[in-house]
Amino acid sequence: MFKNFLMKKMLKSQLKGMPEAEQDRIINVVIEHPELFEKIGKEIQEKIKGGMDQTMATMRVMEKYKDDLQKVMK
Repeated sequence: MFKNFLMKKMLKSQLKGMPEAEQDRIINVVIEHPELFEKIGKEIQEKIKGGMDQTMATMRVMEKYKDDLQKVMK
């Protein structure tokens, strides 16, 4: 429960400027599927450590998991 609270706070700060309803939707998806987002985060970090630009690493990994992301966002 405390972990979810911290996760919500961190995500809220990252999603500033986005409509409240959309923020809540994204936060709920991340909390419901933490394993997917942990895997995505780790792969992005590996690519960055390998010398890839953060934006490019994020785009490549998100493209790889596009189908999984679409499933959990519905």
